[in-house]
Amino acid sequence: MGMIGGGQGAFIGAVHRMAAALDGKIELVCGAFSSNPEKSKASGEEFFLDPSRVYPDFNTMIETEAKLPADVRMDFVSIVTPNHVHYPPAMKAIEHGFHVVCDKPLCFDLEESYKLRDAVKASGLIFGLTHNYTGYPMVKEAKDMIQKGKLGKIRKVVVEYSQGWLSSFLESTDQKQAAWRTDPKRSGIAGAMGDIGTHAENLAEYITGSRIVAMCADISTVVKGRLLDDDGNVLIRLDNGARGILFASQIAAGEENNLRIKIYGELAGLEWSQMYPNDLEVKWADKPKQILRTGVGPLSEAAQAHTRIPAGHPEGYIEAFANIYRNVAECISARDEGREVEEIYTDYPSIDDGVRGMEFIYKVIESGQSDAKWVDL
Repeated sequence: MGMIGGGQGAFIGAVHRMAAALDGKIELVCGAFSSNPEKSKASGEEFFLDPSRVYPDFNTMIETEAKLPADVRMDFVSIVTPNHVHYPPAMKAIEHGFHVVCDKPLCFDLEESYKLRDAVKASGLIFGLTHNYTGYPMVKEAKDMIQKGKLGKIRKVVVEYSQGWLSSFLESTDQKQAAWRTDPKRSGIAGAMGDIGTHAENLAEYITGSRIVAMCADISTVVKGRLLDDDGNVLIRLDNGARGILFASQIAAGEENNLRIKIYGELAGLEWSQMYPNDLEVKWADKPKQILRTGVGPLSEAAQAHTRIPAGHPEGYIEAFANIYRNVAECISARDEGREVEEIYTDYPSIDDGVRGMEFIYKVIESGQSDAKWVDL
């Protein structure tokens, strides 16, 4: 693996490195870790990399790596930069024959996402997107239950992602994450809805297997002086006829990373929370409530394949990320070795999920700014 971004002082880069290394299938061999060449060099030293493979910028890195022998050069690149630096290195990597794993949202704007999707489809290369919450075992279990009809026809979806870290005007300080995530020049047209609303959208569509086809949004910027949205409430309609509610807020004081989803069918409802990821609560219409636990009992093949440790040992954020990296690595290895990959390992967010997220961002902001309100997705 090569990495672009994620150098010293970056939060998400360290998460990606830990997750990629967890299964021993991926080795970090090169990187352009910062737009500052000296900082990139210092980061490479910290990661114990060969100095000759620590690059001053992503263009130099990709072009140089492409000239190395096949058994030496990186196999794929992980892009962990702010949103406005997703498209250029991703497109460059695809053009030079490298697979890509990219942080979300996919691109800075919708036009870039369409161009990148076309390039990925034409190349046939593997492209993974780190909507990491789909990697949790009990999320896999919830998806499997719905696929098998255990809840009956889905009628209602309620999904929320609430945080409180931007309750104040934090971007006026030296807080790096707040600075770029609230800056339209680096984040794009959306704040909270692009940063965490897309996670809620992706989780709802992933678990239900249905697509949001229309929405009515109320989008707000609560903190005075902020340039992008920090709170939003959205009514949604799904293609199977279900109705739902999606809200995302970064001004919910006291909240940490409270991603939670409730899905109700004809026969039962289920609830999963990222704060308590080992539990999946199933509420049956005609029998007592059931709590399914990671690693306990006859869970689905998908849940078992993405469970790493014995029951009772909490699995969380890093492991969910690692499941995406492990699946991508398995698909790349299978391709290199000319063998079929087990279908269960093809389950990771793709370029299509990335485009879907960008379309959601644009439509939810359009609806929030419109008097008509309901817009088609």
